[in-house]
Amino acid sequence: MDLTILRMTFILLTTAATNHFRPFHLPQLYAVLFGVLLGLMGVLFEMRLRRSSLKRLIGAVVGSLVGILCAYLIALVLSGTNIEPRSQSFLQVALLLILTYLGMVIGAKKGDLLNLQAMGGLFGAERSAPRDIKVLDTSVIIDGRIADICEAGFLDGTLLAPQFMLRELQQIADSADSLKRNRGRRGLDILQRIQKMPHVDTQIVEDDFPHVPDVDMKLIELAKRYQAKIVTNDFNLNKVAQLQKVQVLNINQLANALKPIVLPGEAMRVFILKEGKEHSQGVAYLDDGTMVVVDNARRMISRTINITVTSVLQTTAGKMIFGRYDAESGGSERERGRYSNQSMAANGPTRHQGGGRPGQQRPQGRYRSVD
Repeated sequence: MDLTILRMTFILLTTAATNHFRPFHLPQLYAVLFGVLLGLMGVLFEMRLRRSSLKRLIGAVVGSLVGILCAYLIALVLSGTNIEPRSQSFLQVALLLILTYLGMVIGAKKGDLLNLQAMGGLFGAERSAPRDIKVLDTSVIIDGRIADICEAGFLDGTLLAPQFMLRELQQIADSADSLKRNRGRRGLDILQRIQKMPHVDTQIVEDDFPHVPDVDMKLIELAKRYQAKIVTNDFNLNKVAQLQKVQVLNINQLANALKPIVLPGEAMRVFILKEGKEHSQGVAYLDDGTMVVVDNARRMISRTINITVTSVLQTTAGKMIFGRYDAESGGSERERGRYSNQSMAANGPTRHQGGGRPGQQRPQGRYRSVD
């Protein structure tokens, strides 16, 4: 509120100044409009400068000063020529504007190379701020697991949600396809849930890159600007960001790292859901969605059995567990069938919550043998 009052006061002052001095012999109405325009331009310039880093501001100031100095030296040379006064004045003003603009733009661009930590003093506060910034991707917001991770306190610092990413979410939410529409609305709900968390600092930034058409590349450019990390579960964005030397926090990699470790020879208790591709194979799923392929278990579909892990296959898509069912190793088959039938009669087959697979009974514990 205080900043808005200051901006309005600045616009009123510029309007009063132009109305009093009447530059270029302007009529009163045009002088007032010119003052309002100058005030609005000043406010817009101030809003843009607030989003710039200290390195860019220092580079822009130094570059503009160098440009002004070069324009002054060239103006001295032009003053000793035979160019008519009107043309000479035009060239001097044009050179001043062009060189100042070029110096400001180039200085701001090269200002990122400054090492403010070596200067110390007032610039010491810039040391650790960029390291705690993370940029959220559209896919990770729609996925929804980011909200649980933030709620558990595993993500600290500042989470940036760029405006162009919100526009993409809105376009998905307004899609004619019902599936896309539900995904977009879910993403907006997840982002609103994260914003309401008191221990998470979520900011909506207006930074955009009009010359970059792709949203993924815009996220990479934004991460470079703020020296931030990208939080995503998009495999392609992960690879492109790594090529661009941008750090990535992949939710899928975190989920795979948190899956329970199973070693060959370990006993497990699983619910055989369906038949496998090979002869006599059965397929089960763990709570986290990990597929378990069991040999000699095709005839045990819709039953809970004890198996022995034979091997574990880790791929980029996830983990697969291979096991073997031995009817003679864990007690009589009749007793296990009676246990399974009693369990299903009491509780009924429930829908798997993690992977959404129908008819799967939720296993208990770490699937270790109770025999």
